[in-house]
Amino acid sequence: MNIAQLRRQLDAQYERYNRPEFIKNDPIQIPHRFTQRQDIEISALFAALLAWGQRPTIINKCNELLRRMDDAPYQFIIQHRDEDLKRLLGFCHRTFCDTDLLYFVHFLRHWYGQHESLETAFLVGTTQRERLENFHNTFFSLPDAPGRTRKHVATPARKSACKRVNMYLRWLVRRDSHGVDFGLWTRLSMANLIMPIDLHVERQARPLGLLTRKLVDWQAAEELTANLRLLDADDPVKYDFALFGAGVDKG
Repeated sequence: MNIAQLRRQLDAQYERYNRPEFIKNDPIQIPHRFTQRQDIEISALFAALLAWGQRPTIINKCNELLRRMDDAPYQFIIQHRDEDLKRLLGFCHRTFCDTDLLYFVHFLRHWYGQHESLETAFLVGTTQRERLENFHNTFFSLPDAPGRTRKHVATPARKSACKRVNMYLRWLVRRDSHGVDFGLWTRLSMANLIMPIDLHVERQARPLGLLTRKLVDWQAAEELTANLRLLDADDPVKYDFALFGAGVDKG
């Protein structure tokens, strides 16, 4: 299959899956509950970083977490008192538990006390790798950051493909007329985004020759993205819809 044929195939799949109907079965439905910028950023961060396992379970756990925050995450983050944090105790999804959650809340309160948006935490660096590494370092820059919590925010410095962080950035940065991704953040370029790779994406990308690296690590994410830029240099990550959607349908 040549590049033109591959582009036609993936563009058709992109149009098929990048539509509002996609939202109801995907964790991106969580930030779609909100309209305030900070509520979207915070709820999307939790939804993306908890996107581990079956999608219905992820969505249920995210809804549980938001209920513990009175379904007002930004207000809870910036206005909570120590007594309010007791509501978060006992929360757990996979290995993300209340110790990790309490640090996330602590960092976000610190950040939003000084910044209007979480976008600025992703702006340091000249490459996407550097930006993600700097975000990780910033996120865990507070003196009481638990060592166990670091694994819940991936970094290319550990050779991770950073699937969940890259998905978060896709949600917040990509802009189109389809209504799924938010396009809230305008200081990051869609052209620089890196593809999130999960099992569904990997299974679709390999037979198409888009991914050859055996390990699914940061280099694999860069390889896949570079090949997708041959199809659309301005918006390579739009093909996440094509590869992920087709992968889910095929099981």
